[in-house]
Amino acid sequence: MTSRSILVTGGTGFIGSAVVRRLVHDGHRVRVVDNDLRGNARRLDDLKGQFELRVCDVRDLTAMTETARGTDLLLHLAALNGTENFYNRPDLVLDVGVRGMYAALDAARAAGVEEFVLASSSEAYQTAPVIPTPEDVPLMIPDPWNPRFSYGGSKLISEIMLANYHRDFFTRAVSFRPHNVYGPDMGWEHVLPQFALRVAWQAEAHPEGAVPVQIQGDGTQTRSFIFIDDFVEGLMLVMHRGEHRNTYHIGTMDEISMADLVRLVGASMGREVSIEAGALMQGSTERRCPDIGKLEGLSFKPRISLETGVRRTVDWYRANPAPRPA
Repeated sequence: MTSRSILVTGGTGFIGSAVVRRLVHDGHRVRVVDNDLRGNARRLDDLKGQFELRVCDVRDLTAMTETARGTDLLLHLAALNGTENFYNRPDLVLDVGVRGMYAALDAARAAGVEEFVLASSSEAYQTAPVIPTPEDVPLMIPDPWNPRFSYGGSKLISEIMLANYHRDFFTRAVSFRPHNVYGPDMGWEHVLPQFALRVAWQAEAHPEGAVPVQIQGDGTQTRSFIFIDDFVEGLMLVMHRGEHRNTYHIGTMDEISMADLVRLVGASMGREVSIEAGALMQGSTERRCPDIGKLEGLSFKPRISLETGVRRTVDWYRANPAPRPA
């Protein structure tokens, strides 16, 4: 694709830094907005001098407008993700999600950026009526009093805003919903790093025999996971070939139970695990698996197996134990 000038919000995050690296590699001129609220600029240390970093709050309209000037496409990734944040800081999750979306859209229009690509989430539809789940299922928040849905609510609102706010300005407006993207250096607030941490701690305490690991629920809950490299490939297709006013799921259709995922983490450390059921947090979804037919229509095909991806992820966390939660 012809070189373009692309603004990436949230570009020092786990997903953002991988996307920035790919865009730079492909010859695009990249400008990054982040204040490291959840990201970390060190993820892009190896690219210094190859992209432009603007340290500002995505909610700051004045700063965002100035930053957006001269760019062709705005890729809006900035959000406060992580299940722990949903429950513990729902006010901030909503503030960054909703006010950040307003600022990004208004800045794009003021700066004349005609293409906008939004990172939404599978949380926007929460509990799907059909699995695998296509993009056209109803978006739903089952309980507005549950802080978990602060994130899903912000993404639902953001999708509606993209479709209707400045709706006649953008020449191309596209959204995508990531489904459990994982990989090395993804932070500690997600299920795979937490499983890796628990198994490692318990393995130290139980050097022989099966490693006891407590999980939420009874382990029958399922998800599908996509390794970061495959996710970036899918996103590139959406960014460059996604149709105007369309939404695309980015993930895999390989569904796995949480019990089997813990066993896979244990196997990657050479240990057998013994699963102990625990309380399931209110609002947790029993099953989630996307239908990626639309993305496959853009020639997408995931290449990295869950076994390989989990091993690479666990190996990174074992080699980089600090900083880790107490």
